Amino acid sequence: MLRVLMRKCFYCSKFHENGIQIKSFFSTEGTKKVDIDCGGSSTLEISSGRLARLADGTAVARLGNTSVMTTVVSKGKSTQNFLPLTVDYRQKAAAAGRIPTNYLRRELGPSEREILVGRMIDRSVRPLFNKGYNIETGINCNLMSVDGVNDPEVLSINSTSAAISLSDVPWGPAVGAVRLGYLGGQLIVNPTRKQLSQSELNLVVAGTTGGLATMLEGDAKCLDHKTFLEAIKLGLTHCATIADSIEKMGKEMGKTKRKSPQESELGAEVRELHDLVDTLCSGQLRMLYTDYSLDKLSRDGRMFTVRDNMISQIRRIKPETDCSLLSDIFSKISTNIVRSLIFEENLRVDGRSSTDLRPISCDVNLHSPLHGSALFQRGQTQVFCTVALDSLHSAMKLDPMSVITGGVKEKNFMLHYEFPGYATGDLGKGGSRRELGHGALAERALRQVLPAGTQFTVRLTSEVLESNGSSSMASICGGSLALLDAGIPLSEMASGVAMGLVTRGGEQRVLTDIMGMEDFLGDMDFKFAATRSGVCALQSDVKIRGISLKVIEEAVEGGVEANHKILDIMAACIHTPREHKDCWPVSRRLEVPPHKRGKFLGPAGLNVKKITQDTGVQISAESEGVWQLFAPNPEAMLEAETTIEEILAEEKVPELQFGGIYTGKITEILDRGVMVQLHEQMSPVLLHNTQLSARKIQHPSVLGLKVGEELQVKYYGRDPATGQMRLSRKAIQISSAAAVKNLQDSAKR
Repeated sequence: MLRVLMRKCFYCSKFHENGIQIKSFFSTEGTKKVDIDCGGSSTLEISSGRLARLADGTAVARLGNTSVMTTVVSKGKSTQNFLPLTVDYRQKAAAAGRIPTNYLRRELGPSEREILVGRMIDRSVRPLFNKGYNIETGINCNLMSVDGVNDPEVLSINSTSAAISLSDVPWGPAVGAVRLGYLGGQLIVNPTRKQLSQSELNLVVAGTTGGLATMLEGDAKCLDHKTFLEAIKLGLTHCATIADSIEKMGKEMGKTKRKSPQESELGAEVRELHDLVDTLCSGQLRMLYTDYSLDKLSRDGRMFTVRDNMISQIRRIKPETDCSLLSDIFSKISTNIVRSLIFEENLRVDGRSSTDLRPISCDVNLHSPLHGSALFQRGQTQVFCTVALDSLHSAMKLDPMSVITGGVKEKNFMLHYEFPGYATGDLGKGGSRRELGHGALAERALRQVLPAGTQFTVRLTSEVLESNGSSSMASICGGSLALLDAGIPLSEMASGVAMGLVTRGGEQRVLTDIMGMEDFLGDMDFKFAATRSGVCALQSDVKIRGISLKVIEEAVEGGVEANHKILDIMAACIHTPREHKDCWPVSRRLEVPPHKRGKFLGPAGLNVKKITQDTGVQISAESEGVWQLFAPNPEAMLEAETTIEEILAEEKVPELQFGGIYTGKITEILDRGVMVQLHEQMSPVLLHNTQLSARKIQHPSVLGLKVGEELQVKYYGRDPATGQMRLSRKAIQISSAAAVKNLQDSAKR
């Protein structure tokens, strides 16, 4: 009888006949490639089949000599009611032939740049995962090589799209991405780093084959919104071409897609629960959402009470019912009621129409010690902004890889966004990736209106004290006010507003100035910042499978109109830079004579360090003998100047006469000479071996000199270069020997 030998594979933990499957597991069919014309000077090449074959999907995207590899792994069981997607983008120093500059000389945690790019990739692909697919998924983008010319960030979106398309993860349609610039009156697709540094526009567009955008992010130097829309239209055209090629590649070479778990789980029991929850809650929710006297906390409290009562009632009837499933059904019913009110009555849960703004108030110069401050309130979103001015030496130096990929070596304007838990009445702590993303968006918007050259490093902090949606856009408004309060001459005031979208069937309605509930239940968060003359920044968070150009145009047009209204309110508070504040920083130039520089600096610069530590005044060398003093306020400058005067005035000794002979005490014996102190209030001075004796010596010990011994020296003034005193014992000995010889000669005569 023929027996089939079954062996357990060590690598995949499965039994195979005679181990034959092990061979096919490692067999390579060669690299599969596709070339795509993405509109730039180089051709986009996407390949798979050679690297990281144990991942669920792998793709390598190459543009010029810049290459990014993306892997996708999705494992586990669906235990949550959302997609736990993690995107990690790493720009390793080895990709540029560099060694990390940190102490350990290796890659540590992700940098701010890596986090921001990872968030951008996440927003591009997340809307296209099948509903109900809630299995933990990890996407890793590794920068393999960078040429300093082509953009690895957009390349990462394309490689991610290809990797998921080739995998068995239920996702699609594919997306493509391009970056757009505007230089010399012309739109440029995928500009080089040099072109981007001179461009008036820096916009990344991700879109599907059908021309729908899944992600928009960028900034512009107050570009006209019609030109901005033309750029988006051009970008979507090129995105469709790239996405079409990736989709064909996935169909021809990709794995068979998994079945979404929810597709088989939905049945009559779930529909019955949906009808039961609808019966118990719809009437109460409709009354709740039409009570326009409620604020965020009271509305949420009553809504959660309705939900908890519903769950308790159903659990008494059906104890085995999953509470998370009931919560999901409750959220869907709430969403349907909110949308029906908007479409049928053009009313939102706070009583506004689709184009109305929430009530706005603002104030500046709240605390006199601050260089600049502002409080911006929009509805129940409250942001407190402060400005701190410092010297240019405090500019933030970026890591080498961020310089290579981003083109910026240092930043003298920083915006730090803080979102503590109490802003929403919770106990949570700040420090999330979301804070970095919101702060970066507001910083990019305000950077467009800052003056080209400034004598300060500017740090703007935005602390969210209350939040009911759109806090990042409130940071732009409050930031503009705080910068003007600090006397920064902005080219224009900038403001921001979040536009939203609700859909029902084939209907779509764009909302102006969405609040937190509309962001959670809606289909889009379209953050739009602008001045009166044009667009500053844009970031979209899409929750459906893409938005059309028509929706984008309506959102941009509505954002322009809303920002003009906001700017009118802000201008009534402050519209020109403040001319003077007693707390503003001051700077002075300090010239120190050569012979006093050592006293000013102190041993190893300790005097300068102590002045900075005690007063906060920064001291930096401008040229030889000249220092720049920068103080955060006039009081600190006065304290520092007083300290410096005391240091330089400590040398209260008689002036030494050139050619005079003085008695000094030896304080230290060195290999090159001895240290001699001429006065108790004077620092020891080096008496070099060449000036110790009339004969040539290599070490002071040959003369029998000891510490504490007194000797006579002749003073020859100060060195014109170093300011150090010049002393000589040799000159006295030679003079004495000459005098003795003259006496002897006289006696003989």
